[in-house]
Amino acid sequence: MNTENHIESGAPLDFIRAIVADDLKSGKHRQVVTRFPPEPNGFLHIGHAKSICLNFGIAGENDSVCHLRFDDTNPSKESTEYVEAIQRDVRWLGFDWGEHLYYASDYFDRLHDYAVQLIRMGKAYVCHLNADQIREQRGTLTEPGQNSPFRERSVEENLELFARMRAGELPEGSCVLRAKIDMASPNIIMRDPVLYRIIHTSHHRTGDKWCIYPMYDFTHCLSDMIEGITHSLCTLEFKNNRALYDWVLDTLNTPCHPRQIEFARLNINYTVMSKRKLLQMVNEGQVSGWDDPRMLTISGLRRRGYTPASIRAFCDTIGIGRKESWIDMGVLENAVREDLNETAPRVLGVLRPLKVVITNYPEDLVEEFEGQNHPKKPEMGARTLPFCREVYIEADDFLEEPPKKFFRLAPGREVRLRYAYLITCREVIKNEKGEVVELRCTYDPASRGGTAPDGRKVKGTIHWVSARHAVAAEIRLYDRLFTVEHPDTDKERDFKEFLNPNSLEILCGCMLEPSLAGATVEDRFQFERQGYFCLDARDSALEKPVFNRIVTLRDTWARIAEE
Repeated sequence: MNTENHIESGAPLDFIRAIVADDLKSGKHRQVVTRFPPEPNGFLHIGHAKSICLNFGIAGENDSVCHLRFDDTNPSKESTEYVEAIQRDVRWLGFDWGEHLYYASDYFDRLHDYAVQLIRMGKAYVCHLNADQIREQRGTLTEPGQNSPFRERSVEENLELFARMRAGELPEGSCVLRAKIDMASPNIIMRDPVLYRIIHTSHHRTGDKWCIYPMYDFTHCLSDMIEGITHSLCTLEFKNNRALYDWVLDTLNTPCHPRQIEFARLNINYTVMSKRKLLQMVNEGQVSGWDDPRMLTISGLRRRGYTPASIRAFCDTIGIGRKESWIDMGVLENAVREDLNETAPRVLGVLRPLKVVITNYPEDLVEEFEGQNHPKKPEMGARTLPFCREVYIEADDFLEEPPKKFFRLAPGREVRLRYAYLITCREVIKNEKGEVVELRCTYDPASRGGTAPDGRKVKGTIHWVSARHAVAAEIRLYDRLFTVEHPDTDKERDFKEFLNPNSLEILCGCMLEPSLAGATVEDRFQFERQGYFCLDARDSALEKPVFNRIVTLRDTWARIAEE
């Protein structure tokens, strides 16, 4: 949708889209060009999805383009694996950059030339202070910084030293190139920030051609300028950096000057959003990898069973604002729940099986019943459910001594097997430990389809699978990864202390209806009365499929809070 049409339709615009609309209306820009600029030092998470939807969304609404540009300026932390994962995640979310794939490393020669230009202008110098010394001399919010003893070097000496840095003659950490701005600036960012540092590490694209690499603040604004970006959208932590963004472009008098606009980053409770902390959990084995379904990485959400549509809907729901806020995890869970409620076919699956033998049912008889794939969408069709003398029901659907409002199976009680028959529990079989291991029941042959011929009312309806035809499977039930809402805000404790020891429950020997034997990793299902599930993309095998629970049928955490 065109932004102008979006306004005319009466739909509300967030403040960034309003700025874009004004710029187009005033003629400041003929075309909007945005970019998504991830660092290839980890996998993308749900916070990145917000930025992806914003940048690609604005471009799409205005029949324009969004660039995918990798900010690959720190070879010690980057890899091709991350580059490929990021491209895969952006495509999976439903966005395409077309021919507009770029890397900051594409511009290393030009960035180097701009650095030399700043030196020649007397606006940059080589400094031999180490990182700690630079930090100590930077000052505080109430005290100005101190000038570096190397600040007044001549242009010629700075050019020579920078050339030696470039040639690899100086060791890593021995010096940096700093901008010469104002050590008394009220914005600490502007107190002679570092522009280049020495890193003797091979780059995943440029190999060993370079041993000096530009810092983010120097790289980003110039990359935006080179690509003709009109609106450079970033999160609020870069608000103070905007002054440096503008200083670099203004000082170099570049042919175009993109506008940096900041918006609030995404904060979700019961998780962490720092790539450094996510990487730490991966490396230390607290999770099984970047695609662990408990992680809110895009690859983890994909493996868990989230749909691209649900993540895009979530990003639309939370909107774009100027102030930091926290989003409840339930909002994300509800987004996928609403999507799958409309699209996921219904099936029967028993997670904790209890065998039921229907003693008056013929031993060799197999009947077939028809189960609707969606109760409100007949166009989704139906599937056949085989039925025989022995079935499995959910262990929780039987109680030997039921409370008053328990309407499921109990001794002497009649319930409805969904789509099939009415059955009555006649006998309870226990093992030597006193545990219930089998129920002996009878069925009413006249109640085919679950309806009593005499009109008697049966309150309880439970799901089942045929024991003879069931597909054995492993089911993984996921809970929130942390036990507290804000695990990384306690400065006195390590965030990993709040990891939830019950975030994963593995159920073996689960029994599923036979139609699930043909499930693929792209399929999502509602296991009736259980939740939404999908086949695990990594661990499933033909002899033992593994299903992940995507989300429950309702917000269980909200229910717990109410209780």
